Amino acid sequence: MNIQQNPGRILTTHVGSLPRPHDLLDLMAKQVSGVGFDPAAYDRRVSRAVEESVAQQASTGIDIVNDGEQGKTGFFLYVRDRLEGFEERRDTEIKEFESEVAAFPEYYAEYFKVAMAGGSIAPVVPLVCTGPIKYKGLESLRRDIANLKSAAAKTRHHAAFMPSVSPSGVGSNEYYRTTEEYLHAVGAALRVEYLEIINAGLLLQIDDPFLTNIFTNAALDMTQRRARAETYVEVLNECLRDIPPEKVRLHTCHGINEGPRVHDADLADVVGYMLRVNAGGYSIEAANPRHEHEYHLWENVKLPEGKVLIPGVITHASNIVEHPKLIAERLVRFAKLVGRENVTASADCGFSSQATYHTEVHPTVIWAKFSAMRDGARLASEQLWP
Repeated sequence: MNIQQNPGRILTTHVGSLPRPHDLLDLMAKQVSGVGFDPAAYDRRVSRAVEESVAQQASTGIDIVNDGEQGKTGFFLYVRDRLEGFEERRDTEIKEFESEVAAFPEYYAEYFKVAMAGGSIAPVVPLVCTGPIKYKGLESLRRDIANLKSAAAKTRHHAAFMPSVSPSGVGSNEYYRTTEEYLHAVGAALRVEYLEIINAGLLLQIDDPFLTNIFTNAALDMTQRRARAETYVEVLNECLRDIPPEKVRLHTCHGINEGPRVHDADLADVVGYMLRVNAGGYSIEAANPRHEHEYHLWENVKLPEGKVLIPGVITHASNIVEHPKLIAERLVRFAKLVGRENVTASADCGFSSQATYHTEVHPTVIWAKFSAMRDGARLASEQLWP
């Protein structure tokens, strides 16, 4: 049986990143600057932060826990310490959500300054591949794994997962002859990380907002978008070869937090590629108002046998705490379409993809959202398993 399937009730999880304690952020800032940094003190604080995060996840009803990404400075940033062959380009601007920014320039000028970049301990700097790619981060990866396993052993939980970035999300290429050759090289290096997580007895979560981003790329026509999506799926499946799908879950999202979101990709464009990835669970945004209606898609799209759908039933982009009855309603909808054993309650996306002093959703509200999700899952389970 797929460990991600429900054991007679709706399980709960989240996407991965959670706010870091401020004293840990202070240490991270010293690590980034190299001024006054004490590696031993940093390692001790990360370990304690993971223990605190896992304990709080369990206490608010999360069944499938993780380390809160407490030891990572950011979703993109951590790979610079894990992969050889890249250099930073601090003089190059990262352009994000270009269609959205073009449509709402005043909003995003303020948003990037305050919500996304304000309070971050390190800027997001483009990484460019300038040499052969190799994995070099085993020591830090094994430390992350040990911290999570130690913390999880002290709590009641169904399973534990660790996120890792998709090959398509790592930098850009100036060394390999083709994009395909480059992506396969990145994938071969990241496979080391994937296998280490799996062999440690953890679920592997592939973080992949890049698959959805293809279908918002104005520089590509639909034929080009489909070809690139095919490449992404091919590369990722090569990374996952011989890994049992039930040990993997794929997280897709739309790459931004609070915003108009009018240029998000439709799930209908993405779902066929998503379901071809050799994973046992698929995490999608489903709680925010731009995507909640897409549950209707599963009236016609069949979830493959033995797979699990992990819809967001709480959103990462609002400080409003969803009512448990609404959460239960969302879960029952999905359960009736794909099977009650195949739905896990989750958030739309992470709550702190970068290590920052200012998260959009206040930490106290995040824990309240998790508690509401627990209660909503309980209500849904009572309906689904009367």
